[in-house]
Amino acid sequence: MIDSYGRKINYLRVSVTKKCNLNCSYCGAQNESPENELSAEQIEKIVKAFAQCGITKVRLTGGEPLVRKDICDIAKRISKIDTIKKLALTTNGVLLKDCAKDLKDAGVNAINISLDTTDRELFKQITGRDVLHKVYEGIDECEKVGLLPIRLNAVLIKGQNDNEAESLINIAKERDIDVRFIELMPFSREGEDKSLVITGDEILSRFPFLKPVSANGSDFEKSVARYYEADSFKGKIGLITPVSDKFCNECNRIRLLSDGKVKPCLGSDLTFDLKEVINDDVMLQETIKQAIFSKPMEHKFSCGYGQHHGMNRIGG
Repeated sequence: MIDSYGRKINYLRVSVTKKCNLNCSYCGAQNESPENELSAEQIEKIVKAFAQCGITKVRLTGGEPLVRKDICDIAKRISKIDTIKKLALTTNGVLLKDCAKDLKDAGVNAINISLDTTDRELFKQITGRDVLHKVYEGIDECEKVGLLPIRLNAVLIKGQNDNEAESLINIAKERDIDVRFIELMPFSREGEDKSLVITGDEILSRFPFLKPVSANGSDFEKSVARYYEADSFKGKIGLITPVSDKFCNECNRIRLLSDGKVKPCLGSDLTFDLKEVINDDVMLQETIKQAIFSKPMEHKFSCGYGQHHGMNRIGG
């Protein structure tokens, strides 16, 4: 479906829960309860309705999606929808080792793992748990069972983990894994302070050996990330710059929150409640179409939006 600004909206991010087993400060996560979360059946019905409106790619997010015991059932239901061509999942990786094969068997065909440091003590400081080894085990298991491609997402915060950029980049040098740096967004106390943001241009100035990837019709030209490569690197480096160089004119996504609300834009308060119309197929379709057509021209981070909206609630 085309929104009011001529953008083709074909990508749905589904936050299946607000809960998380980590507590990263920039995410804004608190002790969340699972009440009001959509059931697997409700998620399936809503995604089917989105598919009828032109959605072809779905990403399962959270919170932490793997804390849901029925996550593989949810994935299987979505992967069986004929017009859904790609099903991806974003996770912190802590629980990934035990379910990587089940996720692949359920139809997940791409995995993003949030990883902001390769240092054990710093990981514990950022996340509140000493479980970095479990994340590495999850990455290894994905490679073992063929749950590919693997992408690592890192948020660098000045004075906290910005010195970790090199060690994270070296993962892409040594393994066929893409490492992507996402600018800190205003969804927490840290995010309110723009001086803490490490921009994409700062990364490039620190690592001048990174050269732009030529898209040549690949997935890279369709991504919000700008991709870079370097001699002898097995993986690539991606830069996602929603703060310093926003890409709203190319945005093709819409978000379903775990409570059934649809959020047309990450950086806007506008939502539409699908739970209210989920038992009326016509109204469900019409509400989805209204949400897509109401997608704002651009986000409002520069106006202070987001300071009271935890990332765990909206799925990134």
